[in-house]
Amino acid sequence: MDKKLLNVGFGNMVMASRVVAIITPGSAPTKRIKEEAKASRKLIDVTQGRKTRSIIITDSDHIVLSAVEASTVANRLMADYQQKGGEGKE
Repeated sequence: MDKKLLNVGFGNMVMASRVVAIITPGSAPTKRIKEEAKASRKLIDVTQGRKTRSIIITDSDHIVLSAVEASTVANRLMADYQQKGGEGKE
């Protein structure tokens, strides 16, 4: 199992192998996903009071709100995979 950590801002990390999607906030479906996660106590806010710029969805249905742009988080994730020789999760 891959033990790489993905920096999602302000020293907060998410297990890279558990990331399913990185999306931008703002659309109605995204807001609905966020509210459902909050109601089911699976919302993790690591923005430290700043504007949410990306939403990270994990394989355990946890939703992570980050103040880092979605493209930046995606680039960090891709850099980890490229260091492994372009392989997927395993």
